[in-house]
Amino acid sequence: MRLDNFDLNLLVAFDVLMQEQNVTKAANRLNVTQSAMSASLKRLRESFQDDILAQHGKRMIPTPFALTMQAEVSGKISELRALIARQGRFDPRHAERRFRIAASDYITTVLFAPLLNSLAQEAPSIRFAFELPGPDSQIALGNGDLDLMLTPEVFVHPDHPYELVFEERHVTVASLDNPMVEDGLSRSTFVNSGHVGVSVARKHTFAEEWFSRHGVERRIEVRAPSFIQAPFLVPGTMRLCVMHERLAHYMAQLLPLKILETPFPIPPMREMVQFHATREADPGLQWLRQKIGAMASRSQVSPASAAATGTGPE
Repeated sequence: MRLDNFDLNLLVAFDVLMQEQNVTKAANRLNVTQSAMSASLKRLRESFQDDILAQHGKRMIPTPFALTMQAEVSGKISELRALIARQGRFDPRHAERRFRIAASDYITTVLFAPLLNSLAQEAPSIRFAFELPGPDSQIALGNGDLDLMLTPEVFVHPDHPYELVFEERHVTVASLDNPMVEDGLSRSTFVNSGHVGVSVARKHTFAEEWFSRHGVERRIEVRAPSFIQAPFLVPGTMRLCVMHERLAHYMAQLLPLKILETPFPIPPMREMVQFHATREADPGLQWLRQKIGAMASRSQVSPASAAATGTGPE
């Protein structure tokens, strides 16, 4: 098989088919019809004389040959995308680019929601696709399928560059009518109270990991699967919830919550933005990273708001 007789677009189809292992999902990713994707799979099979994906019940399983090709093809496609993206000047007013970003609902709420509002006129044709971080996020970043991943520093991909977005404190919220915190929050009240915990994709969060490492045992009465759901489980109860400070101030505008200093020395969380090493010079990503940084600086909790946070005895 000669390269000049081979349709290189088939490698893009191969890359997505291997990730999705489903013709319909792959077609949706590439914005083509299912029949067109089926035709691409047929041509791949003919070109390589291999099934590529073999039907096994209701699932499609990659063949050994396809698995040996996957990592190298994904890497080359990522490099080519970066090469193409570097060509020319990025003009957000006319760009029709789609950015795929892994970020928690907390980051989407406090950072990206106001950012997208501010970009509505500056970049009217740019689209964003957000997904929650999960076990496959680092793989997707390494394959070049994610443009950006926002995550605490302890969870970054070891092989790709990252930048600090902001540092975030953790505070504790309680119901406004909780009599146990009228005079602030002591360690004994914190430990003896019921708590709302958060696990994202069944993994501990930054704060949960800190409590676990330092032997701080809390009585978790309710566990929420996202940061946004957690504060809704506090009003009208005696429960406490440890939250990111920015999100706590945002939610306190919507719910009857009191924000308190957490009576344990949780260090600031360093929230990072990470991108594939081959895309560091991508002008579109450079523009977006600059916008993220500017919005992050505007999202700082004001000194007046921080001073209003309740404190209590140790």
